[in-house]
Amino acid sequence: MSNGALKIDIDGAVATLTMNRPDKRNAMNDQLLAEIDSFFANPPKDVRVAILVGSGGHYCAGLDLSEHQARDAEGTLHHSRGWQAVMDRIQLSGLPVVSALFGAVIGGGLELATATHVRIAEPDCIFQLPEGRRGIFVGGGATVRVGRILGADRMIEMMLTGRKHGTEDAVALGLAHYAVGAGEALPMARKIAAQIAGNAPLANYMMIQAIGRIEDMSRADGFFTESLCAALAQTSPDALEGLAAFLEKRPPTFR
Repeated sequence: MSNGALKIDIDGAVATLTMNRPDKRNAMNDQLLAEIDSFFANPPKDVRVAILVGSGGHYCAGLDLSEHQARDAEGTLHHSRGWQAVMDRIQLSGLPVVSALFGAVIGGGLELATATHVRIAEPDCIFQLPEGRRGIFVGGGATVRVGRILGADRMIEMMLTGRKHGTEDAVALGLAHYAVGAGEALPMARKIAAQIAGNAPLANYMMIQAIGRIEDMSRADGFFTESLCAALAQTSPDALEGLAAFLEKRPPTFR
């Protein structure tokens, strides 16, 4: 399927979403953002995992400044909040999302990548938040998502200087989880996505929904929330199947 800015290919339980603006290094415009939002707002019923990838040698170069509209403060506030809502939908739709990264992972592209759950980077990746050098400020959630990965001190330095991080640094900092060779990100993403799709759906949902929220809680609230998740997961039909499969030395067959 393709709406122009986003190509969607479904293979069993895995959907591959390809950002399709190669002439713009897949820079984000309102159409691409809306098409990504539409998918995650209502994922196909049988899809259990999504892969997000770019085309033309780049993941996403951020906001398409050539289509930037002059907005007043109120309009900019609402545009930023709309962008953040889409990133939240990606992170919390219930679908695990794997990013295959290469080339530009810049500005809004880094905000997009850090809304996904597994990030696999090829050697040519460039991770950057250049907004501060352009007289503007991030607005798609970077201060929360990237800031929590790097810490405020490192993010301030990254924005003040416009520093570019390569793949090796990105893995060390937590911006990416895996470093692979050239041309290997998407094949590895497919392998990991298939593995995740084989997990119990409720367990995947709990991991996505609970862990990030627990980070926002006090220790006592976090422990209690963990216990609630354990109570639900460990009394589910899938837990019984997982235990039976372990004892019978066979792969589990979850719902």
